[in-house]
Amino acid sequence: MKSKPKGLTWIIALLCFAFVATLAYWIVYFTSGDVQVRQDAIYIAFENSFPPADAWMALCALLGAIGLWRRRAWGFLFALLAASSAVYLGLMDVTFNLNQGIYAIGGTDTLIEILINLTTLLLGPVVIIYVWKNRSLLL
Repeated sequence: MKSKPKGLTWIIALLCFAFVATLAYWIVYFTSGDVQVRQDAIYIAFENSFPPADAWMALCALLGAIGLWRRRAWGFLFALLAASSAVYLGLMDVTFNLNQGIYAIGGTDTLIEILINLTTLLLGPVVIIYVWKNRSLLL
């Protein structure tokens, strides 16, 4: 068996975090709405378009974590798919938020939105760079 790359446990933890955090966000969104920055039709329609794409990203993150933990080549693939999906979703969210003035609203909900955007746009590339640099050990 190939040697375990340094930092693999952290990457697996990040992928698990992406899965759990995404699931938690949507549970809160659809049950209490506490993470909704606005309640108008445009914002709700935009947010309601995300669950299928977020589900894809979360599923890829979970499969990536499992595959990397089990040291399977498909873990490499799903980690890349999850990370790339996170960046894409983050960019879509940031674009909407900038166009709609979401960041100027302030408050806890806006802070959560900013943290989500930063997380997707920072951790997505971290996972991509990590798995690519360690591909010889992961494949």
